[in-house]
Amino acid sequence: MKDTLPVLLRRNARQMADRPAIREKDLGVWQTWNWRDYFAHVREFAAGLAADGFQRGDRLAVIGDNRRRLYAAQLAAHALGGIAVPAYQDSIASELAYVLDHAGVSVIVVEDQEQADKILSLRDRLPSMRRLIYDDPRGMTQYRDPLLVAFPVVEAEGRALLQSDPALVDRAIDAGQADDVALIAYTSGTTGAPKGAMIHHRAMIAAATNFARIEGIVAGDEWLSYLPMAWVGDSAVSLALTLITGLTISCPESPETVRRDLRELGPTGMIGPPRIWENMLSELTVRAADATPLKRVIFERFRSVAEHYELLRSEGTPVPVALKLGRALGEFLVYRPVRDQLGLVRTRACYTGGAPLGAETFRFFRGFGVNLKQIYGATEVSALLACQPDGEADPNSVGRPLPDVEVRIADDGEVQARAPGMFAGYYRQEDATRGSFTADGWLRMGDAGFFDTRGHLVVIDRARDVGKLSSGEAFAPQFIENKLKFSPYVREAVAFGNARPFVAAMIAIDLATVGNWAERHGLTYTSYLDLAARPEIAELIAAELAKANATLPEGQRVRRFLLLSKEFDADDAEMTRTRKVRRGFVAEKYAAAIEAFYSGAASIETVLEITYEDGRKGSVRGSMMIHEVPDAVSLKQAS
Repeated sequence: MKDTLPVLLRRNARQMADRPAIREKDLGVWQTWNWRDYFAHVREFAAGLAADGFQRGDRLAVIGDNRRRLYAAQLAAHALGGIAVPAYQDSIASELAYVLDHAGVSVIVVEDQEQADKILSLRDRLPSMRRLIYDDPRGMTQYRDPLLVAFPVVEAEGRALLQSDPALVDRAIDAGQADDVALIAYTSGTTGAPKGAMIHHRAMIAAATNFARIEGIVAGDEWLSYLPMAWVGDSAVSLALTLITGLTISCPESPETVRRDLRELGPTGMIGPPRIWENMLSELTVRAADATPLKRVIFERFRSVAEHYELLRSEGTPVPVALKLGRALGEFLVYRPVRDQLGLVRTRACYTGGAPLGAETFRFFRGFGVNLKQIYGATEVSALLACQPDGEADPNSVGRPLPDVEVRIADDGEVQARAPGMFAGYYRQEDATRGSFTADGWLRMGDAGFFDTRGHLVVIDRARDVGKLSSGEAFAPQFIENKLKFSPYVREAVAFGNARPFVAAMIAIDLATVGNWAERHGLTYTSYLDLAARPEIAELIAAELAKANATLPEGQRVRRFLLLSKEFDADDAEMTRTRKVRRGFVAEKYAAAIEAFYSGAASIETVLEITYEDGRKGSVRGSMMIHEVPDAVSLKQAS
């Protein structure tokens, strides 16, 4: 296969010239590039890079929110045979320095002044950096650093070079090969320093093509590009999928306006990690609680109808006529208005991946008419490995492997795969590359799983996290945590229990929903720390955990818990930039608290280190109380 991403872009510019390719919202106005415009900007920027000495194999990094020019910059690097290295925009300075130096980046394209300042502060740690290009000029007029140059200036340099050599970029595109590395995507680093997965054009195109084929994605579809550009899932959609199919992607004005922009756009498809769907459900639950009594009763009644209907449908059980009629009425009164408020009226399918989504949350959205489906993949397979068919979606599996993908379960239960989207290895980490493959060439996914009777892949947990209680009963922490996070008041949960007599959990409250509850109940507070320390909040969370326990097997139920005095934060290394808990780090950091769970202690004194964005360290001192979880029966009797 000769195709590369720039070849597909050039094809679209010729065959779909006037169709919208990419939109960006700025100052409240959607601005559009059609495919002709898109290729023209990429061509000019690529020529500008060439004028500055950018060569085949050089690395270009992009850092910022989803912006047209940052996508164009990556494709311009590809056009010249270079490699794109997207980095997380919320990374602290030390994290950025590691990734950019490890990749040997020579050109960095940033969104705005904030990111430019961050990179300028690291210049002594980035010996390969030659040029720093910025998109948004606001706040940059007084800068005189020779490293800095505005994006339009680079395009102007490119136009000048193209006047003397119009075929320069086309020749470079034609020289590209499908097996050239397109992307170095750094993994989330749940167990240590991030690894740079090298993904070639062939792999990105193959994975996205297979996904588009089974999901029927075509030109004219609309998707919102709002997930971090450094996450391989965004590259799979906003670069590969859009170039293959001709679908239009739209970049929101800012992370804070995503929900509003989603409602305006009304996309035909979108991908969201579990936290997106959990947040949506939490907001809906809180709004329903604040509604008038009549509206609250109607919402809860039809919510029950929807979830019952979806449960029967997913189990293949015949749906009674009365339930069908109730759901039809609910579509008019509740379901469609809710989808409209969420911006999901036009969606044919929505996808969740990156981590397990709780069954209750999954069934809620499907019951309300959102065709939510689970997908499965990893950076090392260009994001996509399996997807649920429309008529077979349920919360217990991640679907069937995509076309041309092979998945097997090893003797120890580990999921292993071979796929056209396979990565080319970790950049400058040969030992890690060898360790990620079996002797016969299958990729170790690191997950424990099995195939169900339908041929669907079921992922239990990360293989390294699955253990046993001291009684010998299986302990799968993610399964328990998903149950706990179904509560709108629980933002994050980490369960412990391996080789222990019972399960205990650390809970990070959801500041917005718990704060709303506190205000409704006349409780004043000054901060997250103050709110989490209130005994009324401990009682609220204890009741929520008791409800979750009622849905868990006896041995898996949470017996003791504490409320964290701060949220888990990626800056403090407690989570990855994709919001996955770094379980090993958390266990080490909170070792004293874990021991207190099992020693019977009622509280623990803590000194927690926090990291500011500029790398400075601080600390939070305090006492965290350890609470017992009541059983559901006694809780019901008390109420």
